[in-house]
Amino acid sequence: MSFPFLDRSEDMTIEQAIRYIDEMKPNPFSEMDKIKWLSKLDSIVQDEVINTHEGGEEKRFDGYDENTPMDTPLLIDGAYEDVYLHWLESRMDYYNGEYAKYNNSVAVFNATYAEYVAAYNRNHMPKGSEIRYF
Repeated sequence: MSFPFLDRSEDMTIEQAIRYIDEMKPNPFSEMDKIKWLSKLDSIVQDEVINTHEGGEEKRFDGYDENTPMDTPLLIDGAYEDVYLHWLESRMDYYNGEYAKYNNSVAVFNATYAEYVAAYNRNHMPKGSEIRYF
């Protein structure tokens, strides 16, 4: 599923992700639930992707909470920011107990996340380990 209403000229923000998912999939979840889910995903992205590559220390992520400005850009940018929308959709399906929908939405999330990780790996030098001689 693609999201043709996304503006690709700037990085997706917390507010945009929440607004887009609410337009696409009306739901009973609070804004704070969605902010926590976005924070969880960006924490994973920071730990598993960004921090494993050179220059990762330049991108700082301390988590999102009720005090985080809603215009804060999310970590994944460009062509791969749909990952956030698929992530939010999968969380909603899971917590609604709609497991057949969840299986589909998490599969789409996993595929788009894998595309992002592969692109990041292609475009960023992984950190090397120190060579030790015995």
